[in-house]
Amino acid sequence: MFRSLRIRNYRMFAAGGAVSNVGTWLQRTAQDWLVLELTGGSAAALGTATALQFLPMLFFGMFGGVLADRYPKRPILVISQSLMAGLALTIGVLTMTGAAQVWHVYVMAFVLGLISCVEVPTRQAFVVEMVGRQDLSNAIALNSSIFNLARVVGPAIAGVLIHMLGGTGPLFLINALTFAGVISSLVFMRASELHLSDPVPRAKGQLREGLRYVLEREELLMPVLLIAFVSMFAQSFSMSIALMAREVFHAGASSFGLASSMFAVGALGGALLAARRARPSRRLLMAGAIGFGLFQVATGLAPFYPAYLLLLIPTGVALITVNTAANAGVQLATSPEMRGRVMGIYMLVFTGGAPIGAPLVGWLSELGGPRAGVMLSGVLVLAGTGLAVLLTRLIGSRVRRPMPLAA
Repeated sequence: MFRSLRIRNYRMFAAGGAVSNVGTWLQRTAQDWLVLELTGGSAAALGTATALQFLPMLFFGMFGGVLADRYPKRPILVISQSLMAGLALTIGVLTMTGAAQVWHVYVMAFVLGLISCVEVPTRQAFVVEMVGRQDLSNAIALNSSIFNLARVVGPAIAGVLIHMLGGTGPLFLINALTFAGVISSLVFMRASELHLSDPVPRAKGQLREGLRYVLEREELLMPVLLIAFVSMFAQSFSMSIALMAREVFHAGASSFGLASSMFAVGALGGALLAARRARPSRRLLMAGAIGFGLFQVATGLAPFYPAYLLLLIPTGVALITVNTAANAGVQLATSPEMRGRVMGIYMLVFTGGAPIGAPLVGWLSELGGPRAGVMLSGVLVLAGTGLAVLLTRLIGSRVRRPMPLAA
């Protein structure tokens, strides 16, 4: 389960990432709280800050993948992590001095999103350079475990620290410090032990080349399309948890936190189970997607709150199963010189569905209630899984179809 940790470079990176991920969740919680404080509890302002952080990936995510292929990945990560630390330090100082305004948070969120356009696909593609192809699936699953563990711990710590320290400013400063771990791990890695790929020379049409590369390969197209449909509703599932807890079961804030933790516990368990597998299969990918859709429907039918909480655990397992299987499958099927661009496309569809799925789930919940919204989301995930299979065959047959000879 933990075999990737025997590799020194990855062990250092994972340790630094564990600390940094907790800091990231501290900042995410502090950012939301700061926006609400500065705007008198405006939900619209909170939504704007969240949207600004994810919008850059929609427009520039694939370009970030091109940069990841053109330049050595480790220096890119050192620079991007340093810039993120600088942003956290800046907003922390502004908050501590009482000078922070909501437009500062908007700017920080947007710039953070721009940096993520390059950092995320580069980091995803760098994993295989640390561990090699044999342990790639395990390393991706362990990364998911670290992320979900931080997702459980970070917000809880953030709530305590905001209360103890009297505000959100110190949390931004703490997050700035946590970047030191991952930056140090990158700087002190043994370059001789990395499985480096040669940077791709600058040339025209590299973005189109990446798109065509995915379209021509069924082993890439299938998981990319599947994750596009699944993530459209997975990214908004936390909103569904909030709606179910508050509107259906009339739970308070602490009970809502328990529901979020149960889902995160399931996700953590799913990631640890995925770490035991040497290589994900298409059957596992399909099972995860179908399972997530079915468990969403089941949570919508839960008759009382304890049953709902229990059903959130296998829902989290199913979601992380499909996420880790798709991520590892895509990277293993991609040649080194194309990995940055392919991961740029993958991260685009992974995050790009949220602006579509979240309003749709909200609209469905407004019309028929939260239960109907959650169940219809599950049905749409199941339909999307079937559609992904159908589109893979249709697109694949068109792309591979030979061009007719000129007369």
